[in-house]
Amino acid sequence: MTTRLVLAGADVVLPDRVLAGAMLVIEDGRIADILPRPVPTDSGVRRIDLPGHLIVPGFVDVHVHGLDGLDTQDGPDAVAAIAARLPRHGVTAFSPTTVACPPDELRRVLEAVRACRERPVAGRARVLPAHLESNFINPDYKGAQPAACLRLPRSAFGPRAPAGDAAAPDGPSFTGADILAVIDEAGPDVGIVTVASELDGGLDLIRHLVRHGRIVSLGHSGATYEHGCEAIRAGARHATHLFNRMPPVGHREPGLAGAILQAPEVAAEIVCDAYHVHPAMVRVALAAKGADRVMAITDGSAGAGLPPGSTARIGGRTLHVTDQAAFLDDHTLAGSTATMDRVFRVLTGVIGVGLVEAAILCATTPARELGLTGMGVIAPGAVADLAILDSRMSVVETCIAGRPCLGGF
Repeated sequence: MTTRLVLAGADVVLPDRVLAGAMLVIEDGRIADILPRPVPTDSGVRRIDLPGHLIVPGFVDVHVHGLDGLDTQDGPDAVAAIAARLPRHGVTAFSPTTVACPPDELRRVLEAVRACRERPVAGRARVLPAHLESNFINPDYKGAQPAACLRLPRSAFGPRAPAGDAAAPDGPSFTGADILAVIDEAGPDVGIVTVASELDGGLDLIRHLVRHGRIVSLGHSGATYEHGCEAIRAGARHATHLFNRMPPVGHREPGLAGAILQAPEVAAEIVCDAYHVHPAMVRVALAAKGADRVMAITDGSAGAGLPPGSTARIGGRTLHVTDQAAFLDDHTLAGSTATMDRVFRVLTGVIGVGLVEAAILCATTPARELGLTGMGVIAPGAVADLAILDSRMSVVETCIAGRPCLGGF
């Protein structure tokens, strides 16, 4: 039986322009037609009139650790619970993101990701393959990552730890090979893996991951410009939170960020919360790469959505929520408290990009980079994943495959 929903009178953000007072016709989960103005509809069709509203492609967040006090590594139900909450912020698809952890914990998260992907629940954001801010990052640029869980990439190709090996005095006892085995076993449930390419074995690990269908992301890294370019030649095509946890750009030593900015084959994440990266530097990145090579992300922690003064957890450690971001006990910056609707407002407000460009950054580019065919755009035939915003750019409804999730209308 054909199901039809008509959204009439809102301004609709298309891939190349904003169509004012338009009408979207949705059939069987896809956009059947886009009309320049509302027209009468049959009495049996569900019609929602939305004058004064804005319809944008549903947001796709490729880097989110948690929300509302929940962290992806909290237990078997955490990923599903986060998926249930994200549509309130216009998110229709997301990559559950982990910090470095022991192999058994990583395996449990990936099992939860697989369960959500194999048995999706209506009204919840689509669960995409996970993003691993992996064990193979530079300790000098680890940020909030637990140092005891970091391993050299070279160890991924060595022996695995003996079964039942006791924990080492300074942390869990496992090898890089144990972690790589979990990643390889996970198949399509791992999408993005962050690697510091300058570490011993880093380039070999990049090549291995690329051969196995992973998107390799450069980040948490002290790589020089030359190292970064070498990693890109080895197959890295993604950058983890550009500018954060990597050397600063210099006019004589561009560093990893410089390598990413000049490489058209690399799509770069940027945390667009107006704190992690200065708005001027976001504009610099957009001028260098264009919106079609940049992905706006939250890097949202479990502190996202909580009021300042709250506490939450990331990878088992305490987070403190402020009005700027989330921090560990030692004041280390540990992710943002932003949600994607706030990111969209920052982009169109503080940073000053247009609605079309903001939609590309928040939906189109991440969807394309993750291979989500027919998603991230509003166009005839596209999947009807939509965020509906009011005049204050607040989410009033989110549609996933044409089905409203929030009861907003």
